[in-house]
Amino acid sequence: MLVQLKISFILHLPLTILANTNAIMNFQTSELTQQVAQTAGDFARQHIKPYVMDWDESQEFPLHVFKEMGKLGLMGVMVPEEYGGAGLSYLEYVAIIQEIARVCGSIGLSLAAHNSLCTGHIMTFGNAEQKKKYLPKLATAEWLGAWGLTEPNTGSDAGNMKTTAVKDGDHWVLNGTKCWITHGKSGDVAVVIARTGEPRTSDNASAFVVERGTPGFTAGKKENKLGMRASETAEMIFDNCRIPDANRLGNIGEGFKQSLKILDGGRISIAALSLGIARGAYEAAVQYSKERHQFDQPIANFQGISFKLADMATEIAAAELLTLQACELKMRGEKMTKEAAMAKYYASEVAVKVSTEAVQIFGGYGYTKDFPVEKYYRDSKLCTIGEGTSEIQKMVIAREVLRA
Repeated sequence: MLVQLKISFILHLPLTILANTNAIMNFQTSELTQQVAQTAGDFARQHIKPYVMDWDESQEFPLHVFKEMGKLGLMGVMVPEEYGGAGLSYLEYVAIIQEIARVCGSIGLSLAAHNSLCTGHIMTFGNAEQKKKYLPKLATAEWLGAWGLTEPNTGSDAGNMKTTAVKDGDHWVLNGTKCWITHGKSGDVAVVIARTGEPRTSDNASAFVVERGTPGFTAGKKENKLGMRASETAEMIFDNCRIPDANRLGNIGEGFKQSLKILDGGRISIAALSLGIARGAYEAAVQYSKERHQFDQPIANFQGISFKLADMATEIAAAELLTLQACELKMRGEKMTKEAAMAKYYASEVAVKVSTEAVQIFGGYGYTKDFPVEKYYRDSKLCTIGEGTSEIQKMVIAREVLRA
């Protein structure tokens, strides 16, 4: 369905902001843009919302839902039509992630990881043959994608990764463990970053595509998480896993540089995910504040509640503008490392703050699983950790600011 929808931008209202590049950014809306958001939102309300708490309680990863999203084009949002994708832009993608995350952060997270990390890496750095082989299956959700950079002892210290790839003729032999991997168990194909040089040297890692079923490639521990419990997070283990050189993405030694570029876009994804969670919590709080009566009137009438809602609405709007600014720069092909980090950092912290205030507005009911805000509260925290913690984002922002 989304394959036919060519859209230029997504927002509720037309806005214009002045970017740091001194270029005017015009945020336009269109009927088709609204249709994309509406399609994603309708799907989430019909196929996800009724089962959110069941999946959360059981930690079930609902693979069938992603197969259905594949039929709509949601699993290949930015993949060109020639490869079976929807051929839309990062801006439409952000709108879709927000709509799904407004209903369930777990499904939004998995959707983002599949699109921007695994699929995005192959789409950006794969050669023609690799794109032809993998993108059609990923775009239609015939295959689910995973992306492996993080390791047990090398989170932000990726330059010291222990997973290695050693050349053996026209093959590579992978050994090591990747952790905190979305779809680490259920993913049909993974983009894996492995060290091909000495530790802490420049250009010491390369990227590879590894298919599930390859001897030596197995799944490890599945994590029991605070939130995002319906999004599968597990280890990927490589034990003398042999893959052909044809599965290498780009040149030898480019893996970490590729990853940084992918993470720039991935941070926009997490900003969008954060916005969706924040909006879901905010909307629930607004509705409850109008319905809950104390002292013969809705609690929304009390300044203590209304000021909370005002702060929540303002911070969500600010986070959205930062996210859209990063999207615009990405679409222009301009550097947006700082802007993506700002968007991810601010939006993720806003998600935590807004969901916390939503629980407070609900009072005792907000602390129970009978109402939705406690799940937004639990899910939101991951946004400040995944794809670079808030502290790492501040390091990135500071480095870019001081470099200017």
